[in-house]
Amino acid sequence: MCTSPAAPIVRSARRRIAIRLLPFLWWLYVIAFLDRVNVAYAALEMSHNLGFSDKVFGLGAGIFFIGYLLLEIPGALIVERWSARLWIARIMITWGIMTVLVGFVHTPHQFYTMRFFLGAAEAGFFPGVIVYLTHWFSRRDLAKAIGSFMVAQPLANFVGSPLAGRVLQIHWYGLEGWRWLFILEGIPAVIFGIVTFFYLTDRPSEAEWLPQAEREWLNQELDRERAEKNAVRSYTISEALRQRDVMLLTLIYFLANTGFYGFTIWFPTILKRASGLPNRAVTLLVAIPYLAALTATVLNSWHSDRTQERRWHAAGPLFFGSAALFLAIETGSHLWMQLGFFTVFASCVYGYQPCFWALPTITLGESAAAASIGLINAIGNLGGFFGPFLLGFLVTRTGSFNSGLVWLLVDLALAGVLVLALGVCKNPRTKGG
Repeated sequence: MCTSPAAPIVRSARRRIAIRLLPFLWWLYVIAFLDRVNVAYAALEMSHNLGFSDKVFGLGAGIFFIGYLLLEIPGALIVERWSARLWIARIMITWGIMTVLVGFVHTPHQFYTMRFFLGAAEAGFFPGVIVYLTHWFSRRDLAKAIGSFMVAQPLANFVGSPLAGRVLQIHWYGLEGWRWLFILEGIPAVIFGIVTFFYLTDRPSEAEWLPQAEREWLNQELDRERAEKNAVRSYTISEALRQRDVMLLTLIYFLANTGFYGFTIWFPTILKRASGLPNRAVTLLVAIPYLAALTATVLNSWHSDRTQERRWHAAGPLFFGSAALFLAIETGSHLWMQLGFFTVFASCVYGYQPCFWALPTITLGESAAAASIGLINAIGNLGGFFGPFLLGFLVTRTGSFNSGLVWLLVDLALAGVLVLALGVCKNPRTKGG
């Protein structure tokens, strides 16, 4: 606990670190997520232009996560043991180049290959940033730092949707608008990758922008927390895997991501075919659910922190999202009602996430959670492959999105049930787990 004379140093250090790092890292994640899902908007022209079936597009969109899985955990370990600044910069430059190259594909195999390598290039960014944040934020500030970082997901879609509508209208140098979407949205990753090399600092001991008194306080605080953590028995991945709740958390994240990415990747196409509106109007309408999702993510996180309840704040949105998707299917002939239910659905599948990531530590304990979070994230993200692929496959077989959407709503409902099946938190101060 800080003595009174040191309190101004603590407050100043926390504020200075947050202002220096969080807006920059948040912007990097906006770029990352935009490059991950811009294929959803490119599909408004790309599939027709190249003659891709829905099955081909769904497989190509989802195969990103196969490459992502293979290199995610090694990437996070490199951040911890080598240099976050150099590795994050390398990741961004590489994925920016891959995004640009997606704009030059012509065949399904080229599409599959470039999406695979794009996933491999981006792998390690999210867990790498989470590891990097632990180098700068003490335990009491880390959850808020991660929460503010994750808000970039719905914001990327909210900003990216109307931006995509504008870019799809351009046809420079004989290239279609969807090609320019990949080219123009890949370039910022390369630029900010170079900026990252000069802007980020690996460790507090190297931070010349931090006054020495504040550096010393932060180093002492982090050293104390590391000593406490080392005093507790650590878990290996194999030991953590033998715990029931690790398997449940992994399955929950997989099922929820199946619904999350199945919707995110296909939503512009669903709305386009249902409405018959031009691309510019479709991308403006698509932004509405993501604005609601941004608000829901902040409010659900805030209320969960205020009440210190986690499980129902994660399960509830999954149940509501499943119900909203069912109602969206039932109101398919009424565009505006369907859009309203899609808006509720998007709010739910984004809003559950910060509360979900509080569950590993609550249900497993900190040492087991540390061994498991990377595994949960890596395997759970395979839902990002199955969601888009299954939707595309079922649309090709049935000629309708309804069968695929039913699959997604069942996944979400099952994920909500599994959240409630998690072990109850043993900390009496945490209500309801």
